[in-house]
Amino acid sequence: MPAPIPTRIVASVRPLRLTPAQVLRELRERIAHGAALRPAGESKRDPARLLREGYAPTAAVSLFDTTYYLSHPRENDDIRFFVAFVTSARGAPDAAPIYPRIFYKDVSLVWRCATHFVRSEHENWIGKGDVRFVREGGFELMYSAESTTDLPLEIQTALEVLLRRAGRIPRDDVAVPEVLRRGPDDRIRAYRDFTEPRRRDRADRRNLVHGGRAVARFTRPHDPSSLRFAPGFEPDFARGVLEVAHSKSTLYGGKLRRVRILSRNRRIQYLFMAAPRQVWIVPPQATTTRLSSYGVRTIDVLVDEDLCVPGYEYHQGDGPGESQIPPGFAGALSPADPSRADASPWLDRLPVIQEFRRKVLGARR
Repeated sequence: MPAPIPTRIVASVRPLRLTPAQVLRELRERIAHGAALRPAGESKRDPARLLREGYAPTAAVSLFDTTYYLSHPRENDDIRFFVAFVTSARGAPDAAPIYPRIFYKDVSLVWRCATHFVRSEHENWIGKGDVRFVREGGFELMYSAESTTDLPLEIQTALEVLLRRAGRIPRDDVAVPEVLRRGPDDRIRAYRDFTEPRRRDRADRRNLVHGGRAVARFTRPHDPSSLRFAPGFEPDFARGVLEVAHSKSTLYGGKLRRVRILSRNRRIQYLFMAAPRQVWIVPPQATTTRLSSYGVRTIDVLVDEDLCVPGYEYHQGDGPGESQIPPGFAGALSPADPSRADASPWLDRLPVIQEFRRKVLGARR
């Protein structure tokens, strides 16, 4: 039987000190030594055209046994993104394949790796990873488990640094179909190259966090005061703060603090986002070191989704499917995006957010 996936607690990585020319040379040397470029989109017929037509990487980040080569950032009407080339660690002896991917920034301000895309006269959306099933109203519903595409918390700050350094961000409507596999309108679940490594690693129960059970849940629906953590999995505000990083967000009204915090038992890690008005929690992650060809962890940390409502969340009403904010807790609509409402009426009633404000931000009761 293979050993369980190792765990490691590390500081957030920084972009490697390489010039754009050095980054591109390193990637070309890998290809020259037999590493194959394997895009899933339209460029798979001629993968090298990604390097010829403006997507050559200009920066690199390394975490555990994975290297991420990153292009200059771009944006379209839907997302701001990097074209990323994900492969094995620098200096690895084998000619490991190189997988072009799309890394994009979600409205919760977490960076994710898109798994596929759907585009037709009826649909236009980015694939958000694996799926989960829930029972509501006597029916079993399938929904995207979006956090399965969250890039490691350890590289989130590096992506923010590269975005901040970029200057002008060009518009690009070509990269997504060039890089990503296109799915039919009803394709919600990611394809096997994303789901199979997850299934394989989760088959060994030694890899599961808290035995695959939720580490945070609400004992009463839509009652923020009923939040409970499994013992040991609470954020350790006293001794577990790993680092504080800073960025800016127009959507959230200015300066933002990004605070990475370990759980008391050191099994998982949290990322708290503190904007001028709202504080919210990015879905927590394990400290496992195995990353898939998408550059994401294969092992999840399960929590009740209402723990991780972002500061602004989708809200069009209080009817079924009209809001992703718990009923009765939606605030004012965002002036930047009227499809989203302020979720702070819910967030500020979460005991863990109150404790974070008091112990980390120094806010008074």
